[in-house]
Amino acid sequence: MLNDFTEQLIKEFRANRGKVGGPFENSRLLLLTTTGARTGAPRTVLLGYYPDGDRILVVGSAGGSPKHPDWYHNLVANPEVHIDLGLFDYQATAVVLRGAERDEVFDRLVEADRGWGEYQQRTTRTIPVVALVQQPGPPPHAGGSFAEALRTIHTAFRRELALIRHEVATSGTLGAQLRINCLTVCQGLHFHHTGESTMLFPALVEQHPELADVVAVLQAQHDQIAVLLEALKRLVGAPDVLAQVDELIAQLNAHLDREEAELLPYL
Repeated sequence: MLNDFTEQLIKEFRANRGKVGGPFENSRLLLLTTTGARTGAPRTVLLGYYPDGDRILVVGSAGGSPKHPDWYHNLVANPEVHIDLGLFDYQATAVVLRGAERDEVFDRLVEADRGWGEYQQRTTRTIPVVALVQQPGPPPHAGGSFAEALRTIHTAFRRELALIRHEVATSGTLGAQLRINCLTVCQGLHFHHTGESTMLFPALVEQHPELADVVAVLQAQHDQIAVLLEALKRLVGAPDVLAQVDELIAQLNAHLDREEAELLPYL
């Protein structure tokens, strides 16, 4: 059963589409819904997570207690789960990492947050690491009109860049997980801008020729941001990466603001 504090966090998460305040303000959080191993009823928990390419990772620490958390037993019994990231939600398959892969990933996460290592020291069990892999099908659900979908995607990028900025600014060293965080958002921005450049922009100009000059400016901004993304990929781990992240955030926010002002009325 959820305690009052966790219930309040889940309510706040849902009310603010994935954002919470207090000690978890700068955390990546998700709602994981599993099927109860004994009851067959849906069970939802709030967890922190880490990007990992085309999957995300969660850790069954249970605060270093002697037993695995209930949600872990549930997904072992039924790996089909539902993920709610606040802005997007989708069905996923849970894959428990084993052996050398689990150890390598756990070491990476300990480097990012020493608390995982402290939890492991408190218990004799091996703390599980679980990869959540989106199931094949349509893209994660954003809901609403084309305009609302675009605004939601932009909000997701703004949030993720703000999280990365916080991580870069507070980290004494840019370890393996932070490099993955940076590269994941770089890849996501690249895919998003490629889709806009090859599909959205041409379709809008075809239907609304008066947008040709606007789209040309937005495309030029795409090209400028692509240069920054490539530079960030090369600089990840370098001492001056924070300046590069700040420059990317500034240019991207200006671009997103302009794109929304110019295109949302048409969408």
